[in-house]
Amino acid sequence: MVDLLLGLQWGDEGKGKIVDVLTKDYDIIARFQGGPNAGHTLEFDGIKHVLHTIPSGIFHENAINVVGNGVVIDPVIFKKELDNLEKFNIDIASKLLISRKAHLILPTHRLLDAASEAAKGKAKIGSTLKGIGPTYMDKTGRNGMRVGELEFDTWKKKYRTLADKHEAMIGFYNVDIQYDLAELEEEFYEGVKTLKQLQFIDSEEYIFQAQTEGKKILAEGAQGSLLDIDFGTYPYVTSSNTTAAGACTGLGVAPNKIGSVLGIFKAYTTRVGSGPFPTELFDADGETMGRVGNEFGATTGRPRRCGWLDLVALKYAVQINGVTELMMMKADVLSGFKTIKVCTAYKYKGQEIQHLPYNIESTNVTPIYEEMKGWAKDLTKMTKASELPPALNDYIAFLEEELKVPIKIVSVGPDRLQTIHR
Repeated sequence: MVDLLLGLQWGDEGKGKIVDVLTKDYDIIARFQGGPNAGHTLEFDGIKHVLHTIPSGIFHENAINVVGNGVVIDPVIFKKELDNLEKFNIDIASKLLISRKAHLILPTHRLLDAASEAAKGKAKIGSTLKGIGPTYMDKTGRNGMRVGELEFDTWKKKYRTLADKHEAMIGFYNVDIQYDLAELEEEFYEGVKTLKQLQFIDSEEYIFQAQTEGKKILAEGAQGSLLDIDFGTYPYVTSSNTTAAGACTGLGVAPNKIGSVLGIFKAYTTRVGSGPFPTELFDADGETMGRVGNEFGATTGRPRRCGWLDLVALKYAVQINGVTELMMMKADVLSGFKTIKVCTAYKYKGQEIQHLPYNIESTNVTPIYEEMKGWAKDLTKMTKASELPPALNDYIAFLEEELKVPIKIVSVGPDRLQTIHR
């Protein structure tokens, strides 16, 4: 069976930390979608690590890490990630496997991304400008370039054809994008050279055989469920399926082989970039969450928008993913709030509703809150569930009752050790 680990909000929930914590129990960690627009932050032994494409189990000797077919890879960023890992003496050659069917992000994909976003003006969607959208567009348009192409002598010819097409498209946007493609290509070719030193595999066959042999597999998602291309807050979403279904298509796993679905959420809510956010705070409480929680994007460095926990959106994510276990992150950030609010319903077109409607823009939706008593204790040194303050236990019990799923882990800090199992 393959267990899934998913973010249940707008990303940045702390998936990287939890994968790192859980890896000791798995033989294979497999990333199934997204690209270097994701930033998974891990912290242990006093060192902070940020991964973008490489699965979060890479620091454990016991696990093989697989980059699946649903992922899009930028060889330039990938090389930088590998360079950053050199000092840790990880046996990358045997521990990191790349799907031949994963698509490549070309330099011109990034340029197209920038041109498209610039052309939108004030209507921009908040792209990370990593070329993710244009790469997935080429994939679905059957024009994309896959990792497996690099095993053939004709790959540069295919690259040139696609890059020329992209340059013509950039002209169509009629915006001033300054670039030196020759310089970008030099960096790209260096990245490809590094990528070709790794093992390329037919990942769906590899995962199938691993299941046959009884290996324990954890599928790791990027971004969050509310950024899913089908079920997220479209068009302010990413370009892939971030929900449980994405693991089936992004790794070639049959639906009846999915085991536990582990859902991660913050004790409050954050969002990076544009798009609707019903519980967003513009007051001192929101500022405190952002400051105490160090809420800046791991990939872009952009400040995250902060707000109270949105149970309507969270229930929706639990429902569409079939979540079996929950993990609540950053409980420590809420320490010190006298009152904690939870959005339990929306006022939508004059009615009170408890499901996520088609449009959650602030002109259509007003959050309805329940208030709970806060806690003042510093949680960051706590190691056992019995140490948690009563008000936090009440908060957890309330969420479990509403969501009908147990909260098995409570994170009380960014370090690997600041993780309480319940």
